Order: sequence, then structure tokens, then C-alpha cells
Amino acid sequence: MNLRSPAFAILFAVSLIAAAGNMALQSVLPNIGREFGLRDTLVSAAFAISALMWTLTSPYWARLSDTLGRKRVILIGLTGFVLSMTGFGLATTSGLEGWLPILVAFTFMAVARTIYGVFGSAAPIASQAYVADRTSPEQRTQAMSMLASAQGLGTVIGPTLAPVFILPLVGLAGPMYAYALCGAVVLFVVWRWLPSGEVVRTPSSSGRQDAAGKGLWKDPRVRDYLLYGLLVTGAQAVNISVLGFHVIDELGASGTAARDTPGFISLAMMAGAIATLLAQWGLIPMLKLQPRDLMRWGAGLALAGNVLTIAAPGYYGIVVGYAVVSMGVGFARPGFTAGSSLSVGAHEQGAVAGLMMSLAGLSFLGPPVVGVALYELAEPAPFIANAVLLAAAVALCFISARLRQGPPDLPDRDESPSPETPPASQPGPEGNR
Repeated sequence: MNLRSPAFAILFAVSLIAAAGNMALQSVLPNIGREFGLRDTLVSAAFAISALMWTLTSPYWARLSDTLGRKRVILIGLTGFVLSMTGFGLATTSGLEGWLPILVAFTFMAVARTIYGVFGSAAPIASQAYVADRTSPEQRTQAMSMLASAQGLGTVIGPTLAPVFILPLVGLAGPMYAYALCGAVVLFVVWRWLPSGEVVRTPSSSGRQDAAGKGLWKDPRVRDYLLYGLLVTGAQAVNISVLGFHVIDELGASGTAARDTPGFISLAMMAGAIATLLAQWGLIPMLKLQPRDLMRWGAGLALAGNVLTIAAPGYYGIVVGYAVVSMGVGFARPGFTAGSSLSVGAHEQGAVAGLMMSLAGLSFLGPPVVGVALYELAEPAPFIANAVLLAAAVALCFISARLRQGPPDLPDRDESPSPETPPASQPGPEGNR
């Protein structure tokens, strides 16, 4: 597949619109919750439902794309995205306009997120498989990296444009309607112009049981990488989930009404996304750090970002602290994913990739709800808890013999991530797959 072909451009648009839509939704979700008068923990649970369903259904869509075909599964996933965003927007409007009781409207919002959790993983999984079917091994790394970069770009575009769509007639539901419309356009383009010629398909490793990977999660070669990854991604999930509420409260203390804060939240989220892209597109290729060093610096920077958030309250302290956290995770993520991959054999790559992929869903199950609950108890509480988690991650880098030594040194192997390493950007079940 030529990366300049119309087919690849269509697949790029599929990944871009999904990431942009979900990050736009997350940027206005705290404001919606406050307008509804709901507890912050209840609002954060809406995304936990999505993460749970994403984790459970991903293997199913991987298997179905092998039998039903890549294009059909992409269409199913995009349809789920459009229905979810439209349903979430309608539920939001119904609650804000008083057409439905608040709890009924919020229940429909949760149902809409569940729809996305069930169908949302279909499109990115099938898109990656579509590219794999049509590229040679020499082309595949670059093709997959380019496809993944669409998610990173989407996490910048989504929250940046979200305030533009908050219009008088639709209010906070505007971004959902706008991205649902964009998703419908992409759905039509995929249906009309994406080639669906048959190719010989290799079943996705993420969608089948592989004896070589059974029990790999407790294998000493990768166990500490998984533990480190869970600590770091769990802490970042807390930062992301608390961010909007924190911005609303800090600006509220200075007299800014909650309805005027979506632009400020979007700016903070954009700063985090840009910091991650800077780390993964600029600093990592330039510094050529090995996975061991990336993990140490990554957890250390994320720890410093949380400490900064505690020590420097106020809007600008929040933005800078969140950007430092995001840059730290930008270092850490390719560190533990590359390190675990380099620690196992070629026949286990599919299994270890599946384990790393599962962290995205797991980190957004419990940590966001716990983090927001801690925030309701005391403003610094989630950042103190994160500091403890990240301090444990830093300590693990030096205590664990596996992490301290790094992956086994094999002849002619460069352990530093390549310049084409895809950006992690904002994590979660909607991205970083």
C-alpha cells in the first residue's frame, strides 16, 4: 500500500476522527456534569464503562475482521461512533433543556458511551489489519506509525476545536453533534471509496488464542514492565480525569463562571498533547535513549508534574504540571512497550503486544473514578496519590533487576525507539491501540 494513496488517506481519517471526537467529548464532560449538578465521580464513571466494554470486545472485533472482512468491520465501528456521539449529544441537550430528568438524561449518556465501548474498537483494529494485509514487512513499520500518528494529531485537534462548536442553539452538546457529522462523512467515504478487494488474510494475533503467549503476564521477562506500565498509565488516567474539574474549580475561585471554562480546559489538554508529541517526535529520536532510560526519565518527569500541580496551584500551574506529566508519559510509554517487546522472542510478539494494549483499557477502569473521588475529598489528594504511584514506578526501575539492566543485549540490535515510534499522545480506550 502506498502511504500517499487515497485508501491510506481514508484510513488515516478514520483514526483521526475517532481520537478527535473522544478527546473533544472529554474536554466538555466536566462542564456537562457540573451543569447537571452531578457528583464528579458519577461523571467519570461514564468513561469507565466505555473502557470496560472496549477491553472486553476488542478480541471479538479482531477475530471478526478476519472472517467478515476489514472494510465491513471498519463500517461497523464508524457506525457505532456516529450513534454514540449523536446519542450522547441528544442526551446532553435533553438534560440541559429540561426535556428529561437529569438522572434519566445521564443514564442515556452512559448508554451512549457503552455503545462506543462495544463498537469503538472495531474501526482502529480493522484499519490496522487492513494496512497489514497490504504492506510488505519492510513497509509495515512506517505504515503503522503513520496510522498511529493520526490518533496523536486527533488529540490535539479534538479539544482545540471543541469550544468552537459550543454554539447558542446546541450549547455543550455542540462538539458531539459536530464530530458525529464528521464521522458520518468519513463513514460515507469509507463505504463509497475504500477498496475492499480480497487479500489473503492472516488471523490477528490479538484475536486468537496463542499457546506461546499463555500466562505471559506473569513471566519474569515482562512482569515488571507490565507493573511499571500499570503504575504510570494509571497515574496519567487520574490526571486526565481530574483535569477538567480542577480547571473549573481554580478558575471559579477567581470569579470565572463554569460555562466560560471549556476553552481553558481545551487549552490545558492541548498543552498535554503537544508535550507528548514533542517528546516522541522530537526528543526521543534526538537523544536516542534506551528503554531503561526512557522509563526512568518518564516516571521521574510524571512525578515532578504531579508535585508541581500540588506546589503551584492556579490555572497556569495546572497547565504546566499537566504538560510535564504528559511529556513524562511520552517518554515512559515507548520505554516499557519497547522493553517488553525486546525481552521476548519473535513468536511471542503478538502476545506481548496484546498485553501492552490491554493496559490502555485497564488504566481507565478504576483509577479515574478513584482519582475523582479523592479530588472530591481534597484538591491535592489525587496528585499526592499519583506521586506515590510514580515514586513506586521510579523505585521499581532501580529495584527490579530486569528493569535496572534493561532488555538482553543482542548483537546488532539498537534498543532505542526509532524516529518512527508512534506518539502515545492522550491515552485511553479511544486511543494508543
